[in-house]
Amino acid sequence: MNVFDFAMQMETDAEAFYRKLAARSPVDGIKKIFTDLADDEHKHYQIFHDLKNATQGAVESESRILDDAKNVFSELLEKKVDVSVMQDNLEGYRYAMKLEADGAHFYEDAAKREKDPAIKKLLLRVAAEERKHFNIVENVYRYVNAPNEYLAWGEFSNLDEFHAFGRDVDL
Repeated sequence: MNVFDFAMQMETDAEAFYRKLAARSPVDGIKKIFTDLADDEHKHYQIFHDLKNATQGAVESESRILDDAKNVFSELLEKKVDVSVMQDNLEGYRYAMKLEADGAHFYEDAAKREKDPAIKKLLLRVAAEERKHFNIVENVYRYVNAPNEYLAWGEFSNLDEFHAFGRDVDL
């Protein structure tokens, strides 16, 4: 399997996974984020399909998904959405982060080996977009998982204050 076939398969798998997460999300803003991620993965597939067929059509400009995701998070924070309805997807979010990290590494490695400067530049651009996707999914994960993290940190933060207080005061 050549690099283009492998990349196309990666993008197809990621698109299907994001569409599945979007379908399972009970929150419209999160559903939109995953639908946008799926759409971006489809664009990446098309880029590699065109490269493989040597048509090298016009490559679209960078994705605006990062800006859209920021708006979704702002809206979710304003509305104080109950994140407990999204917590059954935590494992899916972790898996999506792994997909994006693996994708970024794959495209960066492929760019290192590529001799054609135009293809190298394109591979690095796709890697950068995959890193943005990772950040978006990581933010979704952190947003949804925050109540779990808060409890863990809250449980131990008082111990630190107690010990600090105890050291500063002579009894």
